[in-house]
Amino acid sequence: MTKLRLLVVAALAATLLGGISKSAMAIDESTDAAVETGEIEDVITEEEKADATEEKGADPEKEESPVADPEAEGQDIEDSVVKLNVTARAPDFFRPWTKAAPSKGSGSGVVIAGSRILTNAHVVMHASEVLVQLRKGGDQHPAKVTAIAPGIDLAIVELNDPSALEGVAAVDLATDLPQIKSQVSVYGYPQGGDDLSVTDGIVSRIEFATYNFGASGVRVQVDAALNPGNSGGPAIQDGKIAGLVFSKIQEADNIGYLIPPEEIQAFLTDAGDGEYEGNPLLFDSYQTAENIALRKYLKLPKETTGLVVTRPYREEDEDYPLKKWDVITHIGPHAIDNQGYVQIRDGLRLKYMYYVSKLASDGEVELTILRDGKTKTVRVPVAPDRELLIPPLKNNYPDYFIYGPIVFTPATQEYLRALGGAGTSMLAAIDSPIMKRLYDLPTEPGEQLVLIATRMFPHPITQGYDNRPLGVISKVNGKEIKNLRHLAEVLRDNDDEFLRFEMADRNESLVFRTSEIKDSIEQILEDEGIRYQASESLRDVWEDE
Repeated sequence: MTKLRLLVVAALAATLLGGISKSAMAIDESTDAAVETGEIEDVITEEEKADATEEKGADPEKEESPVADPEAEGQDIEDSVVKLNVTARAPDFFRPWTKAAPSKGSGSGVVIAGSRILTNAHVVMHASEVLVQLRKGGDQHPAKVTAIAPGIDLAIVELNDPSALEGVAAVDLATDLPQIKSQVSVYGYPQGGDDLSVTDGIVSRIEFATYNFGASGVRVQVDAALNPGNSGGPAIQDGKIAGLVFSKIQEADNIGYLIPPEEIQAFLTDAGDGEYEGNPLLFDSYQTAENIALRKYLKLPKETTGLVVTRPYREEDEDYPLKKWDVITHIGPHAIDNQGYVQIRDGLRLKYMYYVSKLASDGEVELTILRDGKTKTVRVPVAPDRELLIPPLKNNYPDYFIYGPIVFTPATQEYLRALGGAGTSMLAAIDSPIMKRLYDLPTEPGEQLVLIATRMFPHPITQGYDNRPLGVISKVNGKEIKNLRHLAEVLRDNDDEFLRFEMADRNESLVFRTSEIKDSIEQILEDEGIRYQASESLRDVWEDE
């Protein structure tokens, strides 16, 4: 990954309407390239910005709800839109045993069936406190996040005391995608004032695109005026939710994006069992079948359209149903054109991935392919996440393990983003495997790149070492390290006189007397005010010591 690309990723939060109105908080990964190659890109690319500017012109039937019926109560939609005041504690990647200082901000939400409040995931990401402010009365009510999907950027918040919503109308989801050129009214609490804001806009585009962390879905472009704090607010059409605000293009005027009802409904259904899994996707790489020479090489009839597989997701697996040079012509019964699009309705074409989640069953989706001139049907595995060696943390906090003066942590996408341009330049300079394997899949189950998270704590046993962070641990006393847990086990079981840490990059090797580094642990933890030597998932390893 180039330094420039990392810088683009690091700046990405500025494109999203943060749940915190004082700063954009959404974390984002990739355009459609991520689905195909796993690369990290802008959620809104330069090309999309140009196109957009040019075109500018859980179960919802949940019972025992005290929420009123809109028509029966004669309520205005305004009373169903709430303000969320959030205190967040983000991870501190260079001090993973603690969290970053609290930050306060605000976003919007809308009351839906079941005494629930629908909002964006980035509004309540890492929230330590959520207070819901109703339009009537202005009181702030404590609440908790009960479901969150950082990928598709949706979350559900519920009041600790649901009776506070009595008399507040629940707003229904629309059943269809809005029509192009139709009008919506966007409600929310953006920065610049305390009261509810309502702006009108026109639906200008509907597309299938990547959201965050490689998750994909339909998004709706509108030309309404949106600002930080609008995130999580509803776009209303005919009295129903036609979409939920989640992002905008900062460099363009009045170009924003909504999460449409079908994505919201899929989230509510998926999260209904208490565990959100995500929309299934295909991760094979492909190219269009437009080039004349390519079509002649593949002996494609003129009437045959589709996509050419360039790299199957599990290329090394002989039993994987897709092979290089296969031409995918249909997904289920739907024909795929030479740009990879399918017809959804009159006047609306979307990328064929649109149908993956709708047609998948038992972890597979049916594709029709042309291979060596013969048509056949195959069932291809699907999954909500690509199993990356360097994964995203999403709404979680990093694991860590402290041994003497060294803090170890796995490499994650968020850690790289936190490094910024200077840090990624350092990784490139030391020939780090993090840069070389940024988009790789694990070579074996559970593989991680374990790195030194920060500079070593001051202690006499570190004298003479450069004390540079970011080194990736390759071996300990000659044993190859598979992941952070394995490292902790190797350190626990070591009884050699010396302890040797070898790096997978150009950082220097570290050698300590085993007795001295063991003896330093308690003193260092006490001096640094660190309560636990390891994150919760690893404490059982050291308790066995």
